[in-house]
Amino acid sequence: MSGFSVRSCRVDYFDAVVLGVVEGLTEFLPVSSTGHLTITEKLLGLEVDDPAVTAYTAVIQMGAIAAVILYFARDIWNIVRAWTLGLFRSEYRGQLDHRMGWYVIVATIPVGLAGLLGQGLITGPLRSLWVVAFALLGWSVVMVVAERLGRQDRPERDLGIKDAIWIGIAQALALMPGISRSGATISVGLLRGLDRVTATKLSFYMSIPALLAAGLYQLKDAFSGDIGTGQALTGVAVAFLVAYGAIAWLLRFVAHHSIAWFVPYRVVLALILIGLLTSGTLSPT
Repeated sequence: MSGFSVRSCRVDYFDAVVLGVVEGLTEFLPVSSTGHLTITEKLLGLEVDDPAVTAYTAVIQMGAIAAVILYFARDIWNIVRAWTLGLFRSEYRGQLDHRMGWYVIVATIPVGLAGLLGQGLITGPLRSLWVVAFALLGWSVVMVVAERLGRQDRPERDLGIKDAIWIGIAQALALMPGISRSGATISVGLLRGLDRVTATKLSFYMSIPALLAAGLYQLKDAFSGDIGTGQALTGVAVAFLVAYGAIAWLLRFVAHHSIAWFVPYRVVLALILIGLLTSGTLSPT
């Protein structure tokens, strides 16, 4: 028996603000936003495997994506413009912005396929706090290895299609709660030899289509009678404001610090989760 009672799956405005803050803080930090949202929903007494609650977590990600789009608006415009013009004019095809457009598209394919084919698994069995705990631990090892083995000597201009493919695979793996999409993509970027700032910016760019698609797909369920339009919009707005600040902070942080700094937090959180689950204080779903 869990020590936390499960109430109606209805998300009220307090829940919306709390979940928006958690989403905004954790979406782009390598600590797993889905894992933190799952834990927070459980602590709030929500049914984490309820379809409406699952949809709500996907929709408030749109606030974080809006923050990325605003923060990188000039870069995104340059990429979209160069990619579009490059379809018709050869002089644009060798430019980094044109190539970046293709890299984002290629990196989105694996996560799109994994999301469609594994939707039942992702929204069902994987929505377990046991999965979150062990994924937090397991990928922490990868983050440490990536920092130690990655050469980190390849700048943004050296990006290639193989980098996009590997980072796309990392995004697909990160559909498992606890891994962290940013943690996965940055780690793989480092293992590919990219410098830390380039790997982090690439993680931001490649998050846009994947998370936007997930949010739009779940839109109908999140605005259901169990959640409410006001609560959904509140969560999106709060996530946007918090995420914008988190993006600016992370870019400054990774310029001078290893992502392995986040590993102790991940490990401690995982061990606390395992303790609460083992004692029966918290139920897995």
